[in-house]
Amino acid sequence: MQVEPVKKATLTEQVMDHLANQIVSGELVPGERLPDERSLANMFGVARGNIREALRALALIGLVDIRPGGGSFVSTHKTQIPNEAILWTYHRELHNYEDLYDARKLIETAVYLTCYDNRTEELIGRLQEYSEQLLALDINGISCTEFRNLIDEIDTYVGDNCGNGIYEKLMQTMLVLRRDSSLRILSIPSSRQSATLWRVKILKAFNQEDSDHLRLAIDGFFANSIAEITKL
Repeated sequence: MQVEPVKKATLTEQVMDHLANQIVSGELVPGERLPDERSLANMFGVARGNIREALRALALIGLVDIRPGGGSFVSTHKTQIPNEAILWTYHRELHNYEDLYDARKLIETAVYLTCYDNRTEELIGRLQEYSEQLLALDINGISCTEFRNLIDEIDTYVGDNCGNGIYEKLMQTMLVLRRDSSLRILSIPSSRQSATLWRVKILKAFNQEDSDHLRLAIDGFFANSIAEITKL
């Protein structure tokens, strides 16, 4: 039997995991100032260099906000992860469309279903406005970038209003990672047409009392998208 050696977590990774778990669990609240590096080093029993590396890594993924001369703070849920950081983190996987779409389906389905569970009349109304906006598009006249920007706006709205800060950041990550593949698909007018119809089904499913309608619409959307990408 062949196996990969188990990697031991470094001191920096252990500090990262501990702080990240406290942030995600809510023990450390958004906007809260963290102890200074010296204090954290004493608390964890590690060198200040380990603390500095851990904080920089947490800042890279948007969990911590480092203010030069002002200390480190727990980021608010609205803090945006730098696009460059996302692209750098996943640069090796960006051209593996099969894995990318598997990740998209997993994450975007979870975000939309969570948003459905937390939907309000205001949210339903806004999503219906988006569906009408999609139906009114000139499919042959709109550019790929304009179409993608509208889709990104819709998904950002859903992520921002799903009620889960982690899902919100995951949606932001997917928006960045999928940019190239989305443009490739949307370069074909027929793909824009089918994407519009499936997106409208997804948005209108928020008016239904059974979330199965939404899940089926999302499954149909991704099945169609995967079929389109294989043609390119």
